[in-house]
Amino acid sequence: MADAGVRRARRTGRAGGRRTLRATLAMLVTAVTVAVAAPSAVPAGAGAGHERTRAAMEAAVRDGIPGVLARAHDGRGPWQDSAGVSDLTTRRPYLPGDHFRTASIAKTFVATVLLQLEAEGRLAMGDTVETRLPGVVRGHGHDGRKITIRRLLNHTSGVFNYLDDPTVREKAYGKAFLEHRHDAWSGEQLVRLAMTHAPNFAPGTGWYYSNTEYTLAAMIVERVTGHPYATELRRRITEPLGLHSTTLPGADSRLPRPSGRAYTRFHDDPGTTHDVTEFNPSLLWAVGDLISTTADLDRFLGALLGGRLLPPAQLAEMTTTVPLGDDADSATGLGLFRYRLPCGVEVWGHDGLFYGTQSIAYATRDAAHRLVLDFNGDWLAGTRAAGDVLRAEFC
Repeated sequence: MADAGVRRARRTGRAGGRRTLRATLAMLVTAVTVAVAAPSAVPAGAGAGHERTRAAMEAAVRDGIPGVLARAHDGRGPWQDSAGVSDLTTRRPYLPGDHFRTASIAKTFVATVLLQLEAEGRLAMGDTVETRLPGVVRGHGHDGRKITIRRLLNHTSGVFNYLDDPTVREKAYGKAFLEHRHDAWSGEQLVRLAMTHAPNFAPGTGWYYSNTEYTLAAMIVERVTGHPYATELRRRITEPLGLHSTTLPGADSRLPRPSGRAYTRFHDDPGTTHDVTEFNPSLLWAVGDLISTTADLDRFLGALLGGRLLPPAQLAEMTTTVPLGDDADSATGLGLFRYRLPCGVEVWGHDGLFYGTQSIAYATRDAAHRLVLDFNGDWLAGTRAAGDVLRAEFC
């Protein structure tokens, strides 16, 4: 198991790709598309307001997830609720301000910072990686001279995903994670590991979700600004928006208080539920290490799609998409995914998946209707559970 990108990964434009898109898209896409063909656990017309959303959350708990924390925002204002428990030992209920690891939702923040730098004239989406990080993307067929920043952000670069490297898998997959959960990694180290493998395809000829792309993107932020990525995130996003509960933890393994616990079931020990709340998140630097709350993510998503973080030209770039294979209902922009739900509603945002967390943050394009959700367990990622909640809220 790994970040959502590993499960979402699909090669296009190249023979011998992984499974079909509908079988491999992580969490949200799998959940939504399966739900089209199967009866929903949520009764139709269960009531006004968010009753159907609540029912879908309770269904996920009945299916085995310890707890669900959600926040929605629509024309009636904000709505916050939870189901299940945040801690299996104490049976503590969720608190509205509980912190959790967002996993790949962090990528939307990275893309936003880069687009802000473009708006300031300090870089362009068409710049090559070689121009910004000379000599970094080289080896085994990788060539940074042929990869643009835009291709990093929409996953069309072909760069190998470091989470698929055997060295990483040996330490981070399955029960081995428990022994290595406090290991320290650097972005440069992870990129070097990726460069020991062949790329997935030539730049621009396919689509593949690679975490290495966003490691490189954050490295570009640091090279252009001369500041740590965490500093730029605070200065440009969290402080201006008042996201006081959103942090990049560095190598700190703890979650800020208040917070519940996070649980997983490893593929090589599926019968045991393990507490994986604490671990060194440097393995996911800038691609999945962000810690936040439902309220902060809701505010961020509203500000982003509402035009408060990017000028119109950059927001238009962010929401210019490429298709995900042959699925007309799914596409990716720069740090955002667009999905057309079975009821016809289009939502924009990102999802996240790593040990102990399965999260989503999606909104309509006008940001008038938003949903942020976190499961404190990851083993329903291959089911329709998260998609049922999303569908219940927006449909």
